[in-house]
Amino acid sequence: MPAGRKRQGTLEANRREELLQAAARLFVEKGFDATTTRDIAEAVGMRSGSPFYHFRSKQELLKAAMIAGLETGYRRLQAASEDIVDPAQRLRVMIRVHLGNLLEGDCQVPMLLYESRALDAAARAEIATVTDRYQETWQATLDELAAIGKLRSSAAPLRLLLFGMLNWSSQWYRADGALSLDQIAAAAADLLLM
Repeated sequence: MPAGRKRQGTLEANRREELLQAAARLFVEKGFDATTTRDIAEAVGMRSGSPFYHFRSKQELLKAAMIAGLETGYRRLQAASEDIVDPAQRLRVMIRVHLGNLLEGDCQVPMLLYESRALDAAARAEIATVTDRYQETWQATLDELAAIGKLRSSAAPLRLLLFGMLNWSSQWYRADGALSLDQIAAAAADLLLM
């Protein structure tokens, strides 16, 4: 492939990534319905119609932002926890990584998931598949902990309640507040583990 074409492909991928990040941030801040493609284009220094070069619609942009964020969160979770043998320690790390994804970085998917109502059934099914993969790692760890008596139960509601608790921290956590993310993560793990 000629160098010029390769460079063009890299620039296209970078612009696409910029659009995804700006859209995710704006969808979280303003909500999907209140965010216009003009808002997204302006956030990355494009003309108002330019996002449609990369995405067919605002809904496709929302779906792509959600999937990209979920995949980023999954990769971070795997990288941080896959070699940890002790399931209690693994859970602690997983909780901290999840909180970090949610509150420290650019992976705002847990808050974006509330906007999935704007998507059609096929798009929601795609997102559910990626979400399930992320949650399978958690369920496997919870099952291990229950098997060794460190959790009372690993029934599916526990995982869902755990995500509800962790994701809700975005409503009250402040980086300059009294508790660090490490302290919050430790408290959450202590709440669960026996």
